[in-house]
Amino acid sequence: MYKRPIAAKVVQGLQQYRAVVLLGPRQSGKTTLARSVFPDFKYLSLEDPDLRSRALADPRGLLAQHAGDLILDEVQRAPDLLSYLQGMLDDRSSNRRFILTGSQNLLLSEKVSQTLAGRTRILSLLPLAQREMALNGIKAEAPLEDRLLFGGYPRIFDQDLDSTEWLTQYYSTYVERDVRSLTNIGDLDQFDRFVRLAAGRAGQLLNLASLGADSGVSQPTAKAWLSLLKTSYICFTLEPYFRNFGKRIIKSPKLYFHDTGLLCYLLRITRPEHLESHPLRGAIFENFVVSERLKGFWNDGREAPLYFWRDSHGNEVDLVEEEAGILTPTEIKSGATFSPDFTAGLEFMGKLLPPCRGQVVYGGEQNFAFKDFQVVSWRTV
Repeated sequence: MYKRPIAAKVVQGLQQYRAVVLLGPRQSGKTTLARSVFPDFKYLSLEDPDLRSRALADPRGLLAQHAGDLILDEVQRAPDLLSYLQGMLDDRSSNRRFILTGSQNLLLSEKVSQTLAGRTRILSLLPLAQREMALNGIKAEAPLEDRLLFGGYPRIFDQDLDSTEWLTQYYSTYVERDVRSLTNIGDLDQFDRFVRLAAGRAGQLLNLASLGADSGVSQPTAKAWLSLLKTSYICFTLEPYFRNFGKRIIKSPKLYFHDTGLLCYLLRITRPEHLESHPLRGAIFENFVVSERLKGFWNDGREAPLYFWRDSHGNEVDLVEEEAGILTPTEIKSGATFSPDFTAGLEFMGKLLPPCRGQVVYGGEQNFAFKDFQVVSWRTV
């Protein structure tokens, strides 16, 4: 098993509550982490058809039969089970503990979120972050193109698999099984076209009307399908930062994918050298940096105060981090050679809201200071 920093947060969460919910995409390592950290817990997978049938038909009986501490894997397969868990967690005479894993964001369900609220510690585990790879000695010296292409799903590295072949099967399974279990999509080919067109818009402002039209579906359908991708931890949106900047600020979010390996697969990029001159190289690199920052916060058990800033005249800063009222703006440039114009957005933003001591993340190898800004290599993200 790879060392995952979030494991300490899971242990800490179980000391504060009697249940921890570990969410994230399929194959991100949730089950492996839960079973290795809590080897004495009874493990029940609701992917098992027989067990799932019992959980749906008699959830109370299932929980009573398996006394003691439990790991309930893929709990979204039997969501009514959570209502019975709620009663157990509210029973102060009980000391049973539970680890619940799910590959769908249960918090997006109002019924489920109300059941879990205040009773559990909720954490999200994404594919391996770059810092986790370094911690585990995974391809530490790999070039940038390899890092973007391979992504971070643990099994690719654990079994030294061909990333494109594995991601092909991963995506096929996701479309054929998970999508159909969540909603009624009649034309999977059309949905596939939608997902790939969404991948082509990574790092761009989200325009659902345009995305739907290009995919041949209505805007409401495009909105529902995008929500499905977000629920399944395939993609996420970054909201604009708007405080103190007046009415000239763009209000639309930007679209990103949680894993650049899957993003490259969807864009039909199969070899590292394809990335060197690919027209979307900059967007893929930006996606990489933003998703790495998101993983950093989530691995620490914190919400991610991440935004972007852009005004109606096209002035933009790719990433804005706000903590304790302090802003850290970041420009993201895929070029391996630093250019002074990389800081243009930071300087413009600094005039509106000084002081602005931001940073530039670029595709080079060196870290240094330029004017009032820090220039940092992609390897340190």
